Amino acid sequence: MNTKKLDWITDWLIGLGIEETSAMYLKLVILLFIIFIVTYIANIIVKKIIIRSIRLVIKKTKNVWDDALVENKVFISFSHIVPPIIFFLTTPYIFEDFSGSIPYILRLVNAYISIVLIIVVLNFLNTLKYYSEKTKLFKDNPLDSYFQLAKIGIYITGGIIILSFLLNKSPLYFFSALGAMTVVLLLIFKDTIMGFVASIQLSANNMVQVGDWVSMPKYDADGDIIEINLTTIKIQNWDKTITTIPTHAFISDSFKNWRGMSESGGRRIKRSLNIKISSIKFCTSEMLERFKNFQLIKDYIEKQNNKIEEYNKVNKIDKNYLINGRHLTNIGLFRVYAEAYVKNNPNINLNLTCMVRQLLPTEKGLPIEIYTFSNRQDWVVYESVMSDMFDHLIAAVPEFELEVFQNPTGTDFKNF
Repeated sequence: MNTKKLDWITDWLIGLGIEETSAMYLKLVILLFIIFIVTYIANIIVKKIIIRSIRLVIKKTKNVWDDALVENKVFISFSHIVPPIIFFLTTPYIFEDFSGSIPYILRLVNAYISIVLIIVVLNFLNTLKYYSEKTKLFKDNPLDSYFQLAKIGIYITGGIIILSFLLNKSPLYFFSALGAMTVVLLLIFKDTIMGFVASIQLSANNMVQVGDWVSMPKYDADGDIIEINLTTIKIQNWDKTITTIPTHAFISDSFKNWRGMSESGGRRIKRSLNIKISSIKFCTSEMLERFKNFQLIKDYIEKQNNKIEEYNKVNKIDKNYLINGRHLTNIGLFRVYAEAYVKNNPNINLNLTCMVRQLLPTEKGLPIEIYTFSNRQDWVVYESVMSDMFDHLIAAVPEFELEVFQNPTGTDFKNF
């Protein structure tokens, strides 16, 4: 196609009796209509035939990354570059009679091509992020933060390139102006910069990951992290509400990460039974004979009783008074029983600390604390394990002639 071959259109229109100036404009309309048809057909060929063929080939491959390219519409977005390229190549011929407008039209076309390429690059970044999240090496890293920063850089660079085309100035001109606006940009992107620095620190120190259970009382947040991006971290609380916290807050403020519990293979149980102090007493021989029927402490009672008998005999202890010498107590035997019961529970992780201890007596009685770890970490199952354990222990307290302390109620005063 050249200018000489297009002169016949003008001559033909003039031959039809159309004025020369009007013939020039009518020729432009005809050529624009032809280019519109050509670009429309080219667009259909690319999308309906070429892109569809590429998709069929990709579906037959076993690779994941090429599926991600299709999923993120990389090929579709790239196909939009065909019409402006055709228009770019034909502009000098279409507007040959209006040569003064050609530079401005080419600027607009170049700007449009730049926009298409920016969209392609952004979609490719989404593909790269998707593939990285599936890779074990990057699975626990805050990829959202890095890719958001990369997108900001692409937006800024793309915007400068588009302006350079529209205003016919070198991109260096805008980059130099950008340098002069550094202070203003620092203020505008303060949260973004702080978030990016915080993301690097969180990643480098492995402080949080997607899926971690964290507690942050300052923000009333307690739940699982579902998203980490450049400026915020989203936490889904146990009531299914979502709390959004600035990323830099995880560096400046304190929070609790429960990941260590998950990795340890146990979830702590730390709960007390308050025993009424007035029910604590030495065990008589009758009591010991009855307690020997409790299988979990039968051997312990026989072994300890033999030791105590030998001690009292050697030291010539007056057995008429239980306070003399050594004797087993009902609270002591209950503590041993509780520990044996806990350790015989299949849902307890015996590789971690497991003990039953006395705490400081208070006005609410003597606390007997069970301190152990459940090997079932799921919240519902964990609560069930703990409840079953204390159901049994509370029911077992009266068997040792002990009482669980509770504040008096109206019924207690009525019965009194």
